[in-house]
Amino acid sequence: MPVEKVPSWFRQFLMPELNEIKGKLEAISTKIESTNERIDSLRNEAKSEIARLEERIGSLETNLNTRIDSLRNETKMEIGSLRTEMIVKLDSLEKRIPVIEKMAAFELRIAELEKKLAVV
Repeated sequence: MPVEKVPSWFRQFLMPELNEIKGKLEAISTKIESTNERIDSLRNEAKSEIARLEERIGSLETNLNTRIDSLRNETKMEIGSLRTEMIVKLDSLEKRIPVIEKMAAFELRIAELEKKLAVV
């Protein structure tokens, strides 16, 4: 209904209130739009932060894997070196055992000879 057909008493009493309500609704709408913009901004910030954290976690995982691989390789090399050293020492002991056995036999023979010479 056009404004011209509205009774004057209606316009006089209700139009100011309707205009005030309209203004309040527009202010609420503006606040809602501002809130939506802020929510969108926070959402974008959160997405950016999550992406940065995921990248950092990936970098930490890569560094950790690299360190683990390095330690694994160092450990393998150290174990190999110890194995070689033990083999060398065991070989040396194996070579010494017959010599030690022969020396023990000689000591026994010397002791027997000393006993025989002491009797004579």
